[in-house]
Amino acid sequence: MTSMPTYPPSSPEEAERLQERLRERAVLDVAGPEFGEVRWIAGVDVSYGKDSDRLVAAAVVLDTRTLELAEVAVVEGTSRFPYIPGLLAFRELPSVLTALEKLSRTPEVVVCDGYGIAHPRRAGLAVHLGVETGLPCFGVAKTPFAFDHEAPGPLRGSRTPLTDGGEVVGAALRTQQGVKPVFVSVGSGIGLDNACDHTLRLTTRYRLPETTRNADRLSRARLRELG
Repeated sequence: MTSMPTYPPSSPEEAERLQERLRERAVLDVAGPEFGEVRWIAGVDVSYGKDSDRLVAAAVVLDTRTLELAEVAVVEGTSRFPYIPGLLAFRELPSVLTALEKLSRTPEVVVCDGYGIAHPRRAGLAVHLGVETGLPCFGVAKTPFAFDHEAPGPLRGSRTPLTDGGEVVGAALRTQQGVKPVFVSVGSGIGLDNACDHTLRLTTRYRLPETTRNADRLSRARLRELG
């Protein structure tokens, strides 16, 4: 892990300053690994308890040859940072990092349920995680947040730019025919073309990547067990 200030920040203003520093450290000028070069790919997700600060973070590792689960890690915790739009990564990052550290395998790519540079300060969770771990990381989100895009074509693999003031910050990607697109944005260490290709390789049957689906299922199951 790289050395960064202790989480959580003491104030929203400090959090925004930290995001500016993270954005500057993100590696955005590389193509990154192609899917065929990767054996172990990870996914992370966080589920929250209702009316409480309880959360469960899950990290999963899939074998890219089969998309079968190779390893999982689940971490229970509490959120120590308030819910503030644009600063959601600070609620999730400590537990997500702990879950990744519990894995015996080091993944070659990490997929987040959320955003990368498709963020007001270009510093979504995938940027945080990519800088913190030094691993190629990108985000796949369910909604386009506040950014502009045209609907991609109806066929699987169709994509259109996700833009903010004319700057391309990601892509709206159709992962299944006749299903709403997902929104891919890079975090660090991987380019948008490879991030989109990874996403398609991970969505053989469903709209969302198998990395996200497995991490979401495990975190929700543990949260139910906790009551």
